[in-house]
Amino acid sequence: MSAQPPSSVEHECARRYDQEHARVCLQPHPRGLVQRFLQWRGKRLVRRALKAAGEPGLILDVACGAGGNWPVLAEHTNRVILATDPSQEMLDHAQTHHPAELLKRVKTFQSSAFAIGLPENAVDCIFCMRLFQHIDNSEHRLAILREFYRVSRDALIVSVQRDGYLKLRARFGEDAQPRQWATKVELEAEFRQAGFKTLKYLDTLPGSDLPRVYVLHKAD
Repeated sequence: MSAQPPSSVEHECARRYDQEHARVCLQPHPRGLVQRFLQWRGKRLVRRALKAAGEPGLILDVACGAGGNWPVLAEHTNRVILATDPSQEMLDHAQTHHPAELLKRVKTFQSSAFAIGLPENAVDCIFCMRLFQHIDNSEHRLAILREFYRVSRDALIVSVQRDGYLKLRARFGEDAQPRQWATKVELEAEFRQAGFKTLKYLDTLPGSDLPRVYVLHKAD
């Protein structure tokens, strides 16, 4: 992936998400205990991250996929939710996954994370839970972070990949190609280079190699 242009990076990430989402949708029985625990834990982390970010009122969900985080984002009744994804088909599909009352709270539009179709300082907070996890190229990560810095006027909530996560996925039968992921030091250096400071980080499971959620603020 590291040799591909940004457009190909997003296309490949979207393809992987589509495959994973399709598997979940086609499962005839409830997901296993581990998957259900991770889903519960993920929602808890999102709530904690939003609280650490100051409960932003206007939030942009980048690479939102089927909108899996919209119910949690909408728990704050005064919050306005914008959502973008590179795939219009996925945005259309998301409309079938949520009740009408929730969908009234979400305004979607097709856009690349590398060039978000919004002006500078357009939202209080950018929220990115999936795309950033799959990008193993520092130049591409920095390009996205700088675009996030341009569009957010205050905060960024982003989930990052960790080395052992792919081993964990393989253990549960999921396809995972080995890659060299950035270290904590490298990632946090990139955050600073893009103009962010780390306010807090939250681990999916303390002591594990599962993804980590960072809450960042624009540096003064």
